[in-house]
Amino acid sequence: MCIATALTLSACATDVRLDPQSGKGSIAVQNKSLDPSNGGELVKPQALRTGDIILSAANGINSAGIRAITLSPVSHAALYVGNGQIIEAVGSGVRQRSIEEFIAEEATIVAFRHPKIDGIEAALIQKFAEKHIGTKYNTAGIVLQTPFTLQRKFCELPIMPALVRDACIRGSAAITLGPVPNDQFFCSQFVLEAYKAAGIPLTDSDPRLVTPGDLLHMRQGDVPSIKIHQALLYIGHLKAPPALASAAEIKP
Repeated sequence: MCIATALTLSACATDVRLDPQSGKGSIAVQNKSLDPSNGGELVKPQALRTGDIILSAANGINSAGIRAITLSPVSHAALYVGNGQIIEAVGSGVRQRSIEEFIAEEATIVAFRHPKIDGIEAALIQKFAEKHIGTKYNTAGIVLQTPFTLQRKFCELPIMPALVRDACIRGSAAITLGPVPNDQFFCSQFVLEAYKAAGIPLTDSDPRLVTPGDLLHMRQGDVPSIKIHQALLYIGHLKAPPALASAAEIKP
Protein backbone atom coordinates (compact mmCIF):
# COMPACT_ATOMS: atom_id res chain seq x y z
CA MET A 1 0.00 0.00 0.00
CA CYS A 2 2.83 2.40 0.86
CA ILE A 3 4.59 1.66 -2.43
CA ALA A 4 1.37 2.17 -4.41
CA THR A 5 0.70 5.47 -2.64
CA ALA A 6 4.24 6.70 -3.30
CA LEU A 7 3.97 5.81 -6.98
CA THR A 8 0.67 7.66 -7.27
CA LEU A 9 1.95 10.81 -5.60
CA SER A 10 5.05 10.86 -7.79
CA ALA A 11 3.07 10.19 -10.99
CA CYS A 12 5.34 7.28 -11.79
CA ALA A 13 4.30 5.66 -15.07
CA THR A 14 4.18 1.88 -15.21
CA ASP A 15 3.90 -0.77 -17.90
CA VAL A 16 3.05 -4.48 -18.02
CA ARG A 17 5.74 -6.55 -19.71
CA LEU A 18 5.66 -10.23 -20.62
CA ASP A 19 8.60 -12.58 -20.22
CA PRO A 20 9.08 -14.08 -23.73
CA GLN A 21 10.06 -17.46 -22.25
CA SER A 22 7.69 -17.95 -19.33
CA GLY A 23 4.86 -15.82 -20.70
CA LYS A 24 4.37 -14.30 -17.25
CA GLY A 25 3.68 -10.61 -16.87
CA SER A 26 5.41 -8.18 -14.55
CA ILE A 27 5.02 -4.50 -13.70
CA ALA A 28 7.81 -2.22 -14.93
CA VAL A 29 8.11 1.10 -13.10
CA GLN A 30 9.47 4.29 -14.63
CA ASN A 31 13.05 4.82 -13.48
CA LYS A 32 13.42 8.27 -11.92
CA SER A 33 17.16 7.82 -11.36
CA LEU A 34 19.83 9.09 -13.73
CA ASP A 35 22.08 6.16 -12.84
CA PRO A 36 21.61 3.11 -15.05
CA SER A 37 20.98 -0.21 -13.35
CA ASN A 38 24.49 -1.49 -14.12
CA GLY A 39 26.17 1.22 -12.07
CA GLY A 40 27.21 3.29 -15.05
CA GLU A 41 30.26 3.97 -17.14
CA LEU A 42 32.31 7.13 -17.39
CA VAL A 43 33.18 7.85 -21.01
CA LYS A 44 35.31 10.45 -22.71
CA PRO A 45 33.95 12.81 -25.40
CA GLN A 46 35.69 10.66 -28.03
CA ALA A 47 33.01 8.00 -27.42
CA LEU A 48 30.34 10.29 -28.86
CA ARG A 49 28.99 10.17 -32.41
CA THR A 50 27.14 12.77 -34.44
CA GLY A 51 23.47 12.72 -33.48
CA ASP A 52 23.97 11.53 -29.91
CA ILE A 53 21.56 13.01 -27.38
CA ILE A 54 23.13 14.65 -24.35
CA LEU A 55 21.08 15.09 -21.17
CA SER A 56 22.36 17.06 -18.22
CA ALA A 57 21.68 18.79 -14.93
CA ALA A 58 23.38 21.86 -13.44
CA ASN A 59 23.72 23.14 -9.89
CA GLY A 60 21.81 26.36 -10.48
CA ILE A 61 18.32 27.41 -9.40
CA ASN A 62 16.85 27.15 -12.91
CA SER A 63 17.97 23.54 -13.28
CA ALA A 64 16.70 22.65 -9.83
CA GLY A 65 13.32 24.21 -10.61
CA ILE A 66 12.94 22.27 -13.86
CA ARG A 67 13.90 19.03 -12.15
CA ALA A 68 11.42 19.67 -9.34
CA ILE A 69 8.51 20.39 -11.68
CA THR A 70 9.23 17.49 -14.04
CA LEU A 71 10.24 15.05 -11.26
CA SER A 72 13.36 14.25 -13.26
CA PRO A 73 17.10 14.21 -12.55
CA VAL A 74 17.83 16.07 -15.81
CA SER A 75 16.89 19.58 -16.87
CA HIS A 76 18.59 20.12 -20.23
CA ALA A 77 19.05 18.40 -23.60
CA ALA A 78 21.56 18.99 -26.38
CA LEU A 79 22.81 17.39 -29.59
CA TYR A 80 26.35 16.26 -30.30
CA VAL A 81 27.20 17.26 -33.89
CA GLY A 82 30.72 15.91 -34.21
CA ASN A 83 34.19 17.50 -34.11
CA GLY A 84 33.90 18.06 -30.37
CA GLN A 85 30.87 20.34 -30.70
CA ILE A 86 27.34 20.38 -29.31
CA ILE A 87 24.38 22.49 -30.39
CA GLU A 88 21.69 23.42 -27.90
CA ALA A 89 18.69 25.68 -27.41
CA VAL A 90 19.17 27.97 -24.41
CA GLY A 91 17.67 31.26 -23.23
CA SER A 92 19.75 33.30 -25.66
CA GLY A 93 18.75 31.07 -28.59
CA VAL A 94 20.21 28.11 -30.43
CA ARG A 95 23.99 28.08 -30.08
CA GLN A 96 27.04 25.92 -30.73
CA ARG A 97 29.90 25.36 -28.31
CA SER A 98 32.58 22.83 -27.49
CA ILE A 99 31.84 19.68 -25.53
CA GLU A 100 34.66 20.62 -23.15
CA GLU A 101 32.95 23.91 -22.27
CA PHE A 102 29.66 22.07 -21.84
CA ILE A 103 31.23 19.49 -19.50
CA ALA A 104 32.88 22.21 -17.43
CA GLU A 105 29.58 24.01 -16.79
CA GLU A 106 27.21 21.10 -16.14
CA ALA A 107 27.11 19.03 -12.93
CA THR A 108 25.92 15.74 -14.43
CA ILE A 109 25.96 14.68 -18.09
CA VAL A 110 24.79 11.44 -19.70
CA ALA A 111 24.75 10.43 -23.37
CA PHE A 112 22.27 8.33 -25.34
CA ARG A 113 22.19 7.08 -28.93
CA HIS A 114 19.53 6.03 -31.41
CA PRO A 115 20.58 2.44 -32.23
CA LYS A 116 19.44 2.60 -35.86
CA ILE A 117 20.92 5.94 -36.86
CA ASP A 118 23.19 5.83 -39.91
CA GLY A 119 25.64 8.26 -41.47
CA ILE A 120 23.05 9.92 -43.69
CA GLU A 121 20.63 10.49 -40.84
CA ALA A 122 23.40 11.75 -38.57
CA ALA A 123 24.40 14.24 -41.27
CA LEU A 124 20.80 15.42 -41.58
CA ILE A 125 20.60 15.97 -37.81
CA GLN A 126 23.82 17.96 -37.96
CA LYS A 127 22.55 19.98 -40.93
CA PHE A 128 19.28 20.81 -39.15
CA ALA A 129 21.08 21.83 -35.97
CA GLU A 130 23.63 24.03 -37.74
CA LYS A 131 20.95 25.64 -39.92
CA HIS A 132 19.07 26.84 -36.85
CA ILE A 133 22.00 28.35 -34.94
CA GLY A 134 20.81 31.78 -33.86
CA THR A 135 17.11 30.84 -33.83
CA LYS A 136 15.30 32.42 -30.89
CA TYR A 137 14.43 30.46 -27.76
CA ASN A 138 10.82 29.27 -27.46
CA THR A 139 9.99 31.26 -24.34
CA ALA A 140 6.24 31.05 -24.99
CA GLY A 141 6.48 27.29 -25.28
CA ILE A 142 8.22 27.02 -21.92
CA VAL A 143 5.66 29.28 -20.26
CA LEU A 144 2.84 27.09 -21.58
CA GLN A 145 4.66 23.88 -20.75
CA THR A 146 4.86 24.62 -17.02
CA PRO A 147 1.12 24.24 -16.29
CA PHE A 148 0.94 21.38 -18.80
CA THR A 149 3.72 19.53 -16.96
CA LEU A 150 1.68 19.68 -13.76
CA GLN A 151 -1.60 18.67 -15.46
CA ARG A 152 -0.08 15.67 -17.22
CA LYS A 153 0.81 14.03 -13.90
CA PHE A 154 -2.76 12.75 -13.73
CA CYS A 155 -2.13 10.92 -17.01
CA GLU A 156 0.98 9.25 -15.59
CA LEU A 157 -0.58 7.52 -12.60
CA PRO A 158 0.52 3.88 -12.22
CA ILE A 159 -2.97 2.58 -13.02
CA MET A 160 -2.92 4.11 -16.50
CA PRO A 161 -2.29 1.64 -19.38
CA ALA A 162 0.42 2.84 -21.79
CA LEU A 163 -1.95 3.63 -24.68
CA VAL A 164 -4.39 5.49 -22.42
CA ARG A 165 -1.50 7.43 -20.84
CA ASP A 166 -0.19 8.44 -24.27
CA ALA A 167 -3.63 9.58 -25.47
CA CYS A 168 -4.23 11.46 -22.22
CA ILE A 169 -0.93 13.35 -22.47
CA ARG A 170 -1.48 14.19 -26.14
CA GLY A 171 -5.00 15.41 -25.47
CA SER A 172 -3.89 17.54 -22.55
CA ALA A 173 -1.10 19.02 -24.66
CA ALA A 174 -3.48 19.90 -27.50
CA ILE A 175 -5.62 21.90 -25.07
CA THR A 176 -2.88 23.51 -22.98
CA LEU A 177 -0.14 24.18 -25.55
CA GLY A 178 -2.42 25.28 -28.36
CA PRO A 179 -1.49 25.76 -32.04
CA VAL A 180 1.76 27.65 -31.47
CA PRO A 181 4.16 27.63 -34.50
CA ASN A 182 7.33 25.55 -34.17
CA ASP A 183 9.70 28.22 -35.50
CA GLN A 184 11.44 28.62 -32.14
CA PHE A 185 12.84 25.98 -29.80
CA PHE A 186 13.51 25.08 -26.22
CA CYS A 187 16.13 22.40 -25.52
CA SER A 188 14.23 19.10 -25.75
CA GLN A 189 11.94 20.42 -28.49
CA PHE A 190 15.06 21.20 -30.54
CA VAL A 191 16.31 17.61 -30.19
CA LEU A 192 12.93 16.16 -31.23
CA GLU A 193 12.66 18.47 -34.24
CA ALA A 194 16.17 17.55 -35.40
CA TYR A 195 15.38 13.83 -35.36
CA LYS A 196 12.07 14.47 -37.08
CA ALA A 197 13.82 16.44 -39.83
CA ALA A 198 16.24 13.53 -40.32
CA GLY A 199 13.36 11.12 -40.95
CA ILE A 200 13.74 9.16 -37.71
CA PRO A 201 11.29 10.78 -35.27
CA LEU A 202 11.63 9.55 -31.71
CA THR A 203 7.87 9.91 -31.21
CA ASP A 204 4.80 11.14 -33.05
CA SER A 205 3.88 13.33 -30.07
CA ASP A 206 4.14 17.11 -30.35
CA PRO A 207 7.81 18.02 -29.67
CA ARG A 208 6.59 20.90 -27.51
CA LEU A 209 5.25 18.50 -24.88
CA VAL A 210 8.54 16.60 -24.53
CA THR A 211 10.82 17.48 -21.62
CA PRO A 212 14.42 16.39 -20.97
CA GLY A 213 12.90 13.94 -18.49
CA ASP A 214 10.79 12.42 -21.26
CA LEU A 215 13.94 11.90 -23.33
CA LEU A 216 15.57 10.17 -20.36
CA HIS A 217 12.64 7.73 -20.08
CA MET A 218 13.04 6.85 -23.76
CA ARG A 219 16.16 4.89 -22.80
CA GLN A 220 16.23 1.15 -23.19
CA GLY A 221 14.65 -0.68 -20.25
CA ASP A 222 12.74 2.33 -18.93
CA VAL A 223 9.02 3.16 -19.17
CA PRO A 224 8.39 6.14 -21.49
CA SER A 225 5.47 8.40 -20.67
CA ILE A 226 4.57 8.76 -24.36
CA LYS A 227 4.65 6.25 -27.19
CA ILE A 228 8.08 6.08 -28.85
CA HIS A 229 9.39 4.46 -32.03
CA GLN A 230 12.76 3.31 -30.73
CA ALA A 231 14.35 3.02 -27.30
CA LEU A 232 17.65 4.90 -26.89
CA LEU A 233 20.89 3.17 -25.95
CA TYR A 234 22.86 4.35 -22.94
CA ILE A 235 26.39 5.37 -24.02
CA GLY A 236 27.79 6.55 -20.71
CA HIS A 237 28.24 9.43 -18.32
CA LEU A 238 30.48 12.27 -19.49
CA LYS A 239 30.22 13.67 -15.98
CA ALA A 240 28.74 11.93 -12.97
CA PRO A 241 27.88 12.67 -9.35
CA PRO A 242 30.75 11.82 -6.96
CA ALA A 243 29.12 8.61 -5.69
CA LEU A 244 28.68 7.22 -9.20
CA ALA A 245 31.99 8.54 -10.49
CA SER A 246 33.92 6.70 -7.77
CA ALA A 247 32.17 3.41 -8.56
CA ALA A 248 31.92 3.63 -12.34
CA GLU A 249 34.37 2.16 -14.79
CA ILE A 250 36.13 4.69 -16.99
CA LYS A 251 36.10 3.82 -20.68
CA PRO A 252 37.59 5.69 -23.65
